[in-house]
Amino acid sequence: MSSSLRPLIAGNWKMNGLKRESAEELKSLIHKASEQNSVGCDILICPPATLVASMAELANGSPVSIGGQDCHANEKGAHTGDTSAQMLKDAGADYVLVGHSERRTDHDESNEKVKAKAEAALKAGLIAVVCVGETLQERESGQTLSVISDQVSRSLPAGGTAENLVIAYEPVWAIGTGKTPTVEDVADVHAHIRNDLQALLKDADGVRLLYGGSVKGSNAAELMNVAHVNGALVGGASLKAEDFWPIVETVL
Repeated sequence: MSSSLRPLIAGNWKMNGLKRESAEELKSLIHKASEQNSVGCDILICPPATLVASMAELANGSPVSIGGQDCHANEKGAHTGDTSAQMLKDAGADYVLVGHSERRTDHDESNEKVKAKAEAALKAGLIAVVCVGETLQERESGQTLSVISDQVSRSLPAGGTAENLVIAYEPVWAIGTGKTPTVEDVADVHAHIRNDLQALLKDADGVRLLYGGSVKGSNAAELMNVAHVNGALVGGASLKAEDFWPIVETVL
């Protein structure tokens, strides 16, 4: 790793996973982590909401943390189908993703809504992983840095600190496509985010910045060595422990 910050390797399972096979994958991951004398990074799995409680119970006391993939901005109420940050915390979660591009796109989530969700997460005692990223059209038109700055400044929760906040940069065009930006592109965006944070937070240099978007064992080491990259948000390659663990190993 290129930083003294403790890395975070997070897996976003998205809408994948049923109880029995997911438990086996988590057990395998916990076993691999527990074989280390000391794990020099934080490991996070964000399963579907249906699995948070059972996986949190299974992971309790292990080197693996469990998180939610989304939360509602309200603590409770008439919001059929939604899950509050308090409910995730009660189920055993330690983290929650907010503002993932699939939420921003599929559910029309604005920066303001993402900020409200992140603030709900902090209030519930969860660590908020705020996701930002540009579309292919925005990148090709030279808007990447301005789009990222806008998302960062308007999505950050009030009260965010290095202890309760993580930023994940995922170029939308790289998610699940097998395409990744160049190392230079990642370095430019992460340095830009760090610079933006320094104007917004007192302890900006302690906030971990993750890279996400088609991260896999074959490219993880190169990406994790980029300046201001403090870990990864992994999609498809996190579903199987045998695929996810080589990514974790790059930061041990």
